[in-house]
Amino acid sequence: MAEIVLKDIHKYYGTQHVLKSVSFEIFEDTVVGLIGKNGAGKTTLFKIISGAEGYDKGELQMARGRRVGVLDQIPEYKPDTTVYQVLDSAFCDVYELKDKIHNMAAKMAYDNSPQLIKQYGEALHEYEARGGYTIETSIKKVCNGIGIDKEMQDRLFSDLSGGEKTRVNLARIILTDADILLLDEPTNHLDINAVEWLEEYLSTFSGTVIVISHDRYFLDKITEKTIEIEDGLAVSYDGNYSKYAIIKEQRRIEQLKRFEQEQRKIKQLEAAVKRMHDWARRADNPKLHKRAFSMEKRLDRIQKDATPKPRKERKLSKAFKSDVFSGAEVLSIKGIRKSYESRIILDDINLLIRNGDRLVLLGNNGTGKTTLLKIIQGELDPDAGMVRKGPSVKTAYLPQIVQFDEPELTILETVRRELIIDEGSARNLLAGFLFTGDDVFKTVENLSGGERSRLKLCLLMQKGVNFLILDEPTNHLDIASREWMEEVLDDFEGTILFVSHDRYFIRKFAKSVCELEEGKLYVFDGDYEEYRHWRRYQAQQKQGSENNKAKTLKVRSDSRIRKPSPKAIEKKLNKTEEDIAFTEHRLSEIEEEMEMYATDYERLSELLAEKKELEAQHEELISQWLSLQNE
Repeated sequence: MAEIVLKDIHKYYGTQHVLKSVSFEIFEDTVVGLIGKNGAGKTTLFKIISGAEGYDKGELQMARGRRVGVLDQIPEYKPDTTVYQVLDSAFCDVYELKDKIHNMAAKMAYDNSPQLIKQYGEALHEYEARGGYTIETSIKKVCNGIGIDKEMQDRLFSDLSGGEKTRVNLARIILTDADILLLDEPTNHLDINAVEWLEEYLSTFSGTVIVISHDRYFLDKITEKTIEIEDGLAVSYDGNYSKYAIIKEQRRIEQLKRFEQEQRKIKQLEAAVKRMHDWARRADNPKLHKRAFSMEKRLDRIQKDATPKPRKERKLSKAFKSDVFSGAEVLSIKGIRKSYESRIILDDINLLIRNGDRLVLLGNNGTGKTTLLKIIQGELDPDAGMVRKGPSVKTAYLPQIVQFDEPELTILETVRRELIIDEGSARNLLAGFLFTGDDVFKTVENLSGGERSRLKLCLLMQKGVNFLILDEPTNHLDIASREWMEEVLDDFEGTILFVSHDRYFIRKFAKSVCELEEGKLYVFDGDYEEYRHWRRYQAQQKQGSENNKAKTLKVRSDSRIRKPSPKAIEKKLNKTEEDIAFTEHRLSEIEEEMEMYATDYERLSELLAEKKELEAQHEELISQWLSLQNE
């Protein structure tokens, strides 16, 4: 049964046509990912579905009697409202039902009518079904999952930061026991543990979910349908984000084929019309002119209904100017300690970063990740310990919130002043970062977060850096901007240390994982997936036997990096080379099969999916091979 139906929805803001003929259906118990670039109209669509905003044309149908929970704007509460009271407010309807039950019980003291007894029984059943007897347990469970401790529950809601308020609001919405959840960027301000808890919750949620998110890993985990908002239109795809990407590319290829076929036909008809008119003039034959005019009408109809040329996303420039780095040691941290008042944030931190390393720094919110980055940058002094950089290390830092010294300047002025180059060179450089035409005259203060990050990267790439430090580089970026950033960083040959909660980004770039926990730094020699397997193993061991919790496998808590033996490296190299050869052989087979099955849509879809997966594997194997060569 369809829970939500949109038919030909249009929405204007002044003269701007934001949504143009948006139509789709969402069925019961479906988790849908709503994606699109920032400003595409996703949040507007949410507001229309939730009833917070109207629409100018079309029809919206919602299943009757459904409770809708919306994570959008943060509600206002009285100044003296605590976090726990905000969470408890999720049960307002349940408390009203409880009062109703008490009133009926009091009435039954003098009225034993069958109708009242029946109503009382039904109310008790509903109260139990809606969790009336387990309210405190439910709040505790959700708070543990989302990361709202007892101390935070006792704080005033008005004293929280924006991110903390969003987290509390998400918990409140989960507790409302809604039938339909509308979640706008629910993973923002959550650490990885909280996101994984949310994924688990949504995978067992008995209801319909529509989620706006740029977190591709999260979308892959929870969604079974994807709706993309582009140019004011909605296009639906069956499957999660990865499947959407494959299907969209298939559709683009098919559209390109149709476009090329139609263009060839149009050119043939144009040539035929020209020849026909030419023959008619030479032969002075009105009938030939008439046939030519008839062909022109046919040509006009074909051109009017012609398939548009599919859009191809512009690519970022990938011209990182990286200075040559001599030496193995990029950064050495020894015995770093840092505390605020009586709270120890960092306790005896040791770390060695070598040339070419790509490390992600993980940890729950508030564990000291940004503090450690500031100490490395020299922006903050430690209480004890030292940080030493290699002699030829040139560092660049991309913070969570990118700021510029002179935000009133235009993009063009900023680049010219920063790099001391002429206007032509600046324009050429900016074009490589998708700032073209009048875009270059936008002032920096009016840029979005993604545009600021792009501009900052443009400047950093020209300065010959060989060590990048990134603090949540994909925060607040849409998927296209995240993919552009990944392309740029892929081309960087230096060393990268980054903090991120974006598991898709982590999985792509991290070769080692550092984790801050209770002031200590643990370093895992392996990629993110290996780290996750180890964490799961560790949790199982802890549950099974407290005596086995000392097993740390590949973890180290000091600066020494354990290297495998030469024999082990050679064995790994041989195995990796065999895997590369096998992957390349299979890719060549797929190319041949794709030609063979060019008209078989289902088989072609399977082959395209396999090809994409193998290409990613091939890229990863090459990276592994290069890493082994350097060991």
